[in-house]
Amino acid sequence: MQAKSLFLAGGALLASASGALASGFQVGLSGQKNVGMGGTGTGLYLDQAAQFYNPGAFVFVAYNSVQGGLNIAVPRISFRADGGGPQETLQNKNVFPFNGYAGYSISDKFKVGIGVYTPFGSELHYGPGWTGRYTLTDINLRSVYGQLTASYAITPKLGIGAGLVVLALGDVDLQRDIPLQGQNGSVAHAQLTGKADHKIGYNVGIMYRPSDKFSIGASYRSRIDARISDGTVTLSNVPAAAASSFTATSFSATLPLPDVYNFGVGVHPNDKLTLAFDANLVRWSHYKSLDFTYTGGVLGGAGVTSSSSARNYKDALALRVGGQYKLTSGLTVRAGALYDFACVRDGYVTPETPDADRVGLTAGFTYAFTERFGVDGSFLFEDFRQRSQSQSQLAINGTADRVAGTYKTTISVPGIGVFYKF
Repeated sequence: MQAKSLFLAGGALLASASGALASGFQVGLSGQKNVGMGGTGTGLYLDQAAQFYNPGAFVFVAYNSVQGGLNIAVPRISFRADGGGPQETLQNKNVFPFNGYAGYSISDKFKVGIGVYTPFGSELHYGPGWTGRYTLTDINLRSVYGQLTASYAITPKLGIGAGLVVLALGDVDLQRDIPLQGQNGSVAHAQLTGKADHKIGYNVGIMYRPSDKFSIGASYRSRIDARISDGTVTLSNVPAAAASSFTATSFSATLPLPDVYNFGVGVHPNDKLTLAFDANLVRWSHYKSLDFTYTGGVLGGAGVTSSSSARNYKDALALRVGGQYKLTSGLTVRAGALYDFACVRDGYVTPETPDADRVGLTAGFTYAFTERFGVDGSFLFEDFRQRSQSQSQLAINGTADRVAGTYKTTISVPGIGVFYKF
């Protein structure tokens, strides 16, 4: 068996198998108010989460505060093998992306902040004996980003800002079966675990407010190449006759986390109503292939110390719209919608990223108990289009290291946050 067919379908590394609010494995749950408004935030400023959405808008947040939020991502993924057969349902695990921010105004023109958020992360467990068990059985991964932000108002109408972004924590646990049977009758099994190197990126933005009723903004988040330099390879139940082909003890691999271009507008018809429109372009085309290098021995055959699997992602566009309405002095309600185009091409779908075009609906609220303290609630539901690939497509694309069949995915994401102004 060649290593190409051994590990590569489990290559999300630091990515989400069910990206909420974004294509591929990007997760966009970095602000509770923004989630409630369809994930908008480039062309307006709702709270300290503007550090993430548009650092140029951050300076216009007129108060100092700390805030934190927690989401519960609940994916539901089903699969039916090419050629028919029973529907197989993913043994889902809930995932808990979180975010937290603090912002402080040095002066009317200068504001600084700090943020922490989880843009990538997932936990999926496919059922024992499922059709794609030689591609992937389990994936468990986490990532935590930190950001330091400074924002400056050049004029009362024009703001600019920049953030230093750090991949502070990332780890991965990928597992799959090997089509070999050990002496005890159990199927051979492979597990890859590792921690990502710390990497630095940046986030820049600009906002222009020609009037109190209109604002326009643009931002850019840089690419970060997430690299595992010294991961661990653990093999179990490998029969003695094949043991010489499975001796590797460690691995290294790199995953490009893509750069993102954002453009948005905010419209404020009156003091109670705010509308927002965003467009996001994610540069997934950087992700050409997933390459592993094995050390400490071979993996999959004599002389096999590396492997490569085609990804060939394409750039993806997302369109978002949202609004909020202040019902009372303490209660604001929100709603939104989005349409996100898939970045994974036909014939390249993998179990850890069953990506597809998807439509999403959102809702949310803020309730302020006092002038200083309140809670934010949000809810997101995404429905992915059914996505199929045939065995012949895989053969033509040279992607036989993944499984042919039909995926159907939905995601529900309730969230809650708190804030304190000072």
